[in-house]
Amino acid sequence: MPSSESAVVQATPAGPESVRLVAQLGAGVLESVATRFGVEVVLIEKDQDIAGSYWGDSEAGLIANRLYVRADTPVHSALHELCHYVCMASTTRAKLDTNAGGDYDEENGVCYLQILLADQLSSMTRERMFRDMDVWGYTFRLGSARAWFEQDAEDARAWLIHYQLIDLTSQPTWQLREQE
Repeated sequence: MPSSESAVVQATPAGPESVRLVAQLGAGVLESVATRFGVEVVLIEKDQDIAGSYWGDSEAGLIANRLYVRADTPVHSALHELCHYVCMASTTRAKLDTNAGGDYDEENGVCYLQILLADQLSSMTRERMFRDMDVWGYTFRLGSARAWFEQDAEDARAWLIHYQLIDLTSQPTWQLREQE
């Protein structure tokens, strides 16, 4: 039975060498999804800090409608931050700088949409996203991203449908959340 508690908590990363990295996607792949939401992907040089990164290190950053990544940024991190942008209310998006905020329901929606969007990236699939989320240290009540998504995420799916971010067949609508 779905709970109002957050399904996921970011834990200490296991290490970027074991997850798919932005550099492994190929040129323009991440951009092809991000631009559908009006988000510009900004590639940061190798040894530079990532602007707008809440977690630091190689984790993606978000300021306004810009998603900051490096070649060593995990794809799950880039999609997670992109999905925060999509899932936040327009009033939050208007002043976005680093901390996407959001409540438990929004965070669950972000994780669910992140998994769906993985299918939109060549060389990244839903299966790979489940694996990478588990390896990186996302913590789910049922023990894995897959188990949560398949057995305990109906509330996250309903939240995304309510805000018209996915349709009834769980396909992205390519719209941004507007209302509170």
